[in-house]
Amino acid sequence: MFASIAYPSWIRPEIIPGFSLLRWYGLMYLVAFAVAFLLFTRQVKTGELAKADGTGKPITDDDVLSFFTWGIVGLLIGARIFSTLIYDTSGLYLHKPWLVFWPFSENGEWTGLQGMSYHGGFVGGFIGMLLWTFKHKRPFFAWCDAMGISIPLGYTFGRLGNFMNGELYGRVTTSPIGMIFPDAPRFSLSLDWVQAVVDQTGLLVPDGAVLVNLPRHPSQLYEALFEGVFLWAVLWFIFRKRKPFNGFLTALYTIGYGLVRFVIEYFREPDSDIGYRITASGQPAPTYLNESLLNISTGQILCLIMIAGGLALLLALALINRNQPKAPAKNAKRRRSHGR
Repeated sequence: MFASIAYPSWIRPEIIPGFSLLRWYGLMYLVAFAVAFLLFTRQVKTGELAKADGTGKPITDDDVLSFFTWGIVGLLIGARIFSTLIYDTSGLYLHKPWLVFWPFSENGEWTGLQGMSYHGGFVGGFIGMLLWTFKHKRPFFAWCDAMGISIPLGYTFGRLGNFMNGELYGRVTTSPIGMIFPDAPRFSLSLDWVQAVVDQTGLLVPDGAVLVNLPRHPSQLYEALFEGVFLWAVLWFIFRKRKPFNGFLTALYTIGYGLVRFVIEYFREPDSDIGYRITASGQPAPTYLNESLLNISTGQILCLIMIAGGLALLLALALINRNQPKAPAKNAKRRRSHGR
């Protein structure tokens, strides 16, 4: 019985075939920003952000737009720098740093900004929002909370863009939801484990074939669902109106994303040129198989840092807010007069 799914043949990276300037990935980024912006502005219109802000100053459309701009610019800068510093092993950007933000290859071919790191975008966006709130004398965590619960649903579309690019696919699997990605590396049928996967999945192999493309986890879709829709729903519907203090949702988002992404990294294949940062045996291990839960990728290490940072922030803010004096209650007579 055939137990894998073929990657949809109609999907192409370009929106218009042969026109590389317009790609689904870039469009998905724009959709992601638009979704996050709409969710953020909803919190402004309902007065949630003004209540958390507490300064009494009106929140204008210019405030919202400039805050978002600073956050997005910081995100893009951080995502690109992290990608070139942490995930590039060629040394190209160290020798030619001007290429980090140059959207053309050395041959003059349009490539766009290939390679963006979520964790770098997290740091860059954090810094961008911090600078904006400092400049405009706004409470950082009140605004960051509103952003933190708006981002995940938009992030869903970024991962859908990865799927439509046919990139960042998962590890080899015999699961019925395994998918054949056309550009994934092929493996020799002479290897026992490859033949075992073929037998278990009932994969049809052409006569005389030497190499075979094996089913993989569609990890981009896992990330779109759990790092995006699931995390957003939890933050938006459960915790959004129950936060005990500013910064609570920021910490919760940081911890939640770190946890979900850490788990999904076991299904997603790490970059083969980097491999694992930690392995169970202490020796290099194949990235296309999940041989041990103790094989830890770069992404997982960064997620552990996120989780630790989020927990530390949550504890620090809880202690600070616990020790702050509460506002004195109004007397009963005054409350009754206001109730008329």
